Amino acid sequence: MAADIPVLRLEHITKRFGDVVANDDISLDVRQGEILALLGENGSGKTTLMNMISGIYYPDEGTIFAKGKQVEIASPRDAFALGIGMIYQHFKLVDVLTAAENIVLGLDDGRKLDLKKSARHIKEICLKYGFDIDPEKKIYDMSVSEKQTVEIVKVLYRGADLLILDEPTAVLTPQETDRLFNVLRNMKSDGKSVIIITHKLQEVLSISDRVAILRKGRYICDMDTKSANAQELTDAMVGRSVKLNIERPVPVNPKRRIVVKDLTVQGEEGVEKLKGVSFELRSGEILGVAGIAGNGQRELLEAIAGLQPVHSGEIKYVEDDGSEEELVGKDPLKIMEMGVSLAFVPEDRLGMGLVANMDLTDNMMLRSFRSGKSVFADRKQPHNLAEDVVDKLEVNTPSVSTIVRKLSGGNVQKVLVGREIAMAPTVLLTAYAVRGLDINSSYTIYDLINRQKKAGVAILYVGEDLDVLLELCDRILVLCGGQVSGIVDGRTTSKQEVGTLMTNLGGGIYAK
Repeated sequence: MAADIPVLRLEHITKRFGDVVANDDISLDVRQGEILALLGENGSGKTTLMNMISGIYYPDEGTIFAKGKQVEIASPRDAFALGIGMIYQHFKLVDVLTAAENIVLGLDDGRKLDLKKSARHIKEICLKYGFDIDPEKKIYDMSVSEKQTVEIVKVLYRGADLLILDEPTAVLTPQETDRLFNVLRNMKSDGKSVIIITHKLQEVLSISDRVAILRKGRYICDMDTKSANAQELTDAMVGRSVKLNIERPVPVNPKRRIVVKDLTVQGEEGVEKLKGVSFELRSGEILGVAGIAGNGQRELLEAIAGLQPVHSGEIKYVEDDGSEEELVGKDPLKIMEMGVSLAFVPEDRLGMGLVANMDLTDNMMLRSFRSGKSVFADRKQPHNLAEDVVDKLEVNTPSVSTIVRKLSGGNVQKVLVGREIAMAPTVLLTAYAVRGLDINSSYTIYDLINRQKKAGVAILYVGEDLDVLLELCDRILVLCGGQVSGIVDGRTTSKQEVGTLMTNLGGGIYAK
């Protein structure tokens, strides 16, 4: 292939979903041996565009060229035949199978399957690019980073020369992110091309050669990474100047608000999700919770909110006068009736936070309908709240009467966070409050959280972006294996220190 011919070129690609134009006349190319970062706000059309390249969607208009030849990509099989593979945020692996079995699953080359030969080929791929994976290991025994490795090796095993990675570092530690980036650089040196979708601008500047920017479904520009900076990229994404500083006011007169002592929570079949967890959450502070996904973050928040049975331990709510109320054993309604205001933004937006088939106004009513004195629910206040959230958080919706399931994931998150914060809580529990949000929306949420902090709210913030945790939080509690491996000062700790605590139980460093 001639050096100046892109491995992939899109010309005038348009994709519509009813009246919504997700991609509008986009032309873009991907060069051999480059890492291209794709940036854009929520709803800018990034995932839709990548889904057309990988065969999930078919364009309504436009042409796709692969290595200089016009092609049609009508299915993932067509994409694989052209050497294109996509690695999604949510892995598509069978837990009870080994890595090797997952990698070869679904392949049909007309020959009898030889798992030993396949394992040798997998090891060759791992050695070539720097992966560390045991082909015989079961998926259910793997860490998140190992599962991601299996997904990447799976598309390489199928002969992919162009890999698309959607938010690949969302649940990785800094050390795991560094290892992944080293692998991507090795693949680039071997002539592979990579498209990476991420909201983390520092990662874009670190790993990519070129950045392409989409805004509201349209291609805006592309630029060489070496000549770009975070502010320039953000302004291009949003279309105006955006302030990129996260405020961290010093807590004013902090008081104990939640005291957790020796908390143990068991999951299915008696497996301990949390073991002996102890800490204090204070008014007017943000206590961050860091940890690799699945290390007890969700169970911790649900236990405090009354949604998770507690095996042993105490969770005390401390009033302004110093008196304590035990929360263990009480359901969310009883906790509310005690006068304890807990606003909970759960990890599962639609499973626990909002009702997909209800509109925005009705979802606002879910938090307020019990306060009405009439037998008829008051819709005026929730309607006004819905309009306020849509306005302040720039929710992209036709109206507050729109069914929630018709909104993008990022807009669903805005509705949920906006509703919970508007309840004027004394304790705000958030799990991944900005997951899936673009940088502009994320900074809006950080600002709202900081306003609550200034108002004296005690905030427990579970996050996956360590850069944000280090900028936003006063203290950071690190969970590893369901236990507290350290509580550190957010102003003085480092990303590497927190990353080490996330994977090293017993090396605890504690800040009072």
